[in-house]
Amino acid sequence: MNLIELRNIHKSFEAHKALNGVSFSIPKGSIFGLLGPNGAGKTTSIRIINQIIAPDEGEVLFEGRPIRREDIQKVGYLPEERGLYKKMNIADQVIYLGQLKGLSKSEATLRCKQWFERFDLQKWWNKHVADLSKGMQQKVQFIATILHEPDLVILDEPFSGFDPVNAEILKEEILNLKQRGATILFSSHRMESVETLCDSLVMIHQSKVVLSGTTREIRQAHKSSEIELLFEGNIPDWMQGFSIVQTEDGQKVVLPMAEHSVNEWLQKALQSQLTIHSCRELIPGLNEIFIQIVQNSAL
Repeated sequence: MNLIELRNIHKSFEAHKALNGVSFSIPKGSIFGLLGPNGAGKTTSIRIINQIIAPDEGEVLFEGRPIRREDIQKVGYLPEERGLYKKMNIADQVIYLGQLKGLSKSEATLRCKQWFERFDLQKWWNKHVADLSKGMQQKVQFIATILHEPDLVILDEPFSGFDPVNAEILKEEILNLKQRGATILFSSHRMESVETLCDSLVMIHQSKVVLSGTTREIRQAHKSSEIELLFEGNIPDWMQGFSIVQTEDGQKVVLPMAEHSVNEWLQKALQSQLTIHSCRELIPGLNEIFIQIVQNSAL
């Protein structure tokens, strides 16, 4: 079942077409990636889902029906542009935001204490936002986003400002949210995080959907039908026409699968008495696919 569906969404801002017939579905209980270069329409899509702005055409469904204003109580939104009040006590701020989402003050306070302990923020309870580093501010804003245990968590560039250790902590918390049944809409330029976390994704470019599916489906669809062979030994005659690169681990050559299968290339290499260190089919990562699509559209 899908928690969110966008159907043929159009949105313009004066002469600029931000979204042009965008459609995609977010399965319930999944982590869904929303990708695209700057200005592609990602933030516009997120704001429409979050009912900050309305589409010019099309509809958004929530659990199979048209989304309603009261559904916003079931959503937690971490925007790319951070919105904490610099001179306000951070604990009071998080508790207040929890109350806006329907929690009692006592329940919001209890949950805030639990999350502050989890993120090691207890000693900052009575500090102001301005006293915190960018990464610590990000932790506080993440807590405010999920304090009311929303069904849908929207995270727009959530790793901004985090060092590798805290980024890993946040990844674990995102996976924990999924395990507890939340649906996560995740937008980021960090493709390694998208590849690790997302069950499925959509890519928007120039206001349209240009890519969608699971990570595996997308990578398989863009594979180059080549293999990379890492070996040691005297280069055989049949390999002379290929480009061979010397690396620290041995010699590397890329071979086309149009001529032979992986097993056939391996057999030829072994018959030539080469020592094989590795043999793998070249399947691009999301970062390579992302760059390829954007560059090809500019030609």
